[in-house]
Amino acid sequence: MSIRKPYLIFLGDAAEPVLAKTAFGVRDWSQQDCLAQWRLPECKVDLGLPDKEPAAAAEIGARSLLLGIAPGGGRVPPSWVPGLRKAIEAGLDIVSGLHTRLEDVEGLAELAAKHKVQLINVRTPPKDLPIGNGIKRSGKRLLTVGTDCALGKKYTALTITKALQSRGVAATFRATGQTGILIAGSGVPLDCVVADFVSGAIEQLTPAAADDHWDVIEGQGSLFHPGYAGVTLGLVHGAQPDALILCHDPTRKHIAYHPHAAMPSLKLAATRYIEAAQLNNANVRLVGVSLNTSALSQAERERALSQAEHELAVPSFDPLKTSSDSVIQRMLG
Repeated sequence: MSIRKPYLIFLGDAAEPVLAKTAFGVRDWSQQDCLAQWRLPECKVDLGLPDKEPAAAAEIGARSLLLGIAPGGGRVPPSWVPGLRKAIEAGLDIVSGLHTRLEDVEGLAELAAKHKVQLINVRTPPKDLPIGNGIKRSGKRLLTVGTDCALGKKYTALTITKALQSRGVAATFRATGQTGILIAGSGVPLDCVVADFVSGAIEQLTPAAADDHWDVIEGQGSLFHPGYAGVTLGLVHGAQPDALILCHDPTRKHIAYHPHAAMPSLKLAATRYIEAAQLNNANVRLVGVSLNTSALSQAERERALSQAEHELAVPSFDPLKTSSDSVIQRMLG
């Protein structure tokens, strides 16, 4: 996969930031690759980048239009198609992490060929994936898991990877979703893998390594999500984690967009994840809690972090607000 940078990030008609997690993730962790943003009139999200349409962005150096939002089902809505055509006509490649393959959008492949640009689908899993076997492999692995989706598993994994590397510890971020792949440059789009091969895909992504090397694996979904729990369970089994960090948003009262599905307590979530991980690693440990406290005041943040530590008897942190040192110490201890 050869992606031309920098990006014009397409925010479409996103009504809230949670729909634009790809855009925010790439902006926060690959800022040097983000030149401008393009928003349709209905858009309510702002990355703080200059607003440019494709032709203007191409004039100042943009090379690809990155689809930074994920509508329901991961499909390209018809309302986007005129914009995608405009970007191709401006000479921009289109980079997509959606389930809809760009070649399947009527007319795009022909137009891209005419203008000699690429249509790049990040959500393309490797071929010939194995079935997971659960055999113990060398090296260390940390997996971020969550009470829900889109609450900080990727940011937590990236923060922990950076913190380990700053201490001189050999560590590699392992991406399992489209945003992580765009940041890392490699990985497996786990939600596109056939169910039988999910754990095998993760075993292949995190192979045997030196005894002191840590693979820090980006979590996906949640064991408590009505739609995505299956992907999460396969990931937990394939990761064979030595350590888990539980990610949580203390402001959520129910699973996002599922008001009938209550959020689990931290204690219940930790118990279920440990039980699931013990299938392939009896010695797995919970080493920390990561809280998304972006909507809280400083006093509320401190209370939430303290309460989480008290409830689970492990260190807590917010990857964007507080230090991860205590979690790192517990990992390495």
